[in-house]
Amino acid sequence: MSAVAAKPILYSYFRSSCSWRVRIALALKGISYDLVPVNLVKDGGQQFSAEFKALNPMKQVPTLKIDGITLSQSLAIIHYLEETRPNPRLLPQDPKKRAQVRMIADHIASGIQPLQNLGLLKLIGERKTEWAQNHIASGFQAVEQILQHTAGRYCVGDEVSMADLCLVPQVANAERFEVDMGPYPTITRINKALLELEAFKVSHPCRQPDTPAELRA
Repeated sequence: MSAVAAKPILYSYFRSSCSWRVRIALALKGISYDLVPVNLVKDGGQQFSAEFKALNPMKQVPTLKIDGITLSQSLAIIHYLEETRPNPRLLPQDPKKRAQVRMIADHIASGIQPLQNLGLLKLIGERKTEWAQNHIASGFQAVEQILQHTAGRYCVGDEVSMADLCLVPQVANAERFEVDMGPYPTITRINKALLELEAFKVSHPCRQPDTPAELRA
């Protein structure tokens, strides 16, 4: 079997919001793949093993082997999937809407998620919950304001986009850190609508091969 025809392999951690973004994209586009769990907590973090570092020098998930190449960084992976397997599209054809999708995705992927990432929270120590709550709330205030101008049924209009793939996992993180979602009715409404879609259900952290029994749904 050629490298191009080989089944994609996703290195993922059930609870990783960045991995979840990619799992949603793969599900939406109907791409079958094999999943290799990388436990970010066990054994001091399996992402630090020499074997995994050879795959991804940043020692992070997700990492995707596809079409004979190895890709890391969730948005880079989603862009590649979009360019090589364009249906259904996750970036609108209209340049303004496309820019809005990228803007929202970047606000979450660059402006919120890294500030409550596992590695950083370890350094923060006992104040980690308060730290995460503050940074998620600050980011969500901005996203809520933006969505009031861009949203239809979903983040930008009525089609699922890359912005939605970032939103849902970030709301799950917010809920895990017990962020009060009351001030964000638009985020809450969109999140609820997206969680009813099959691609968001099958990719959910509670339904992964490496989900612990007590967290399974």
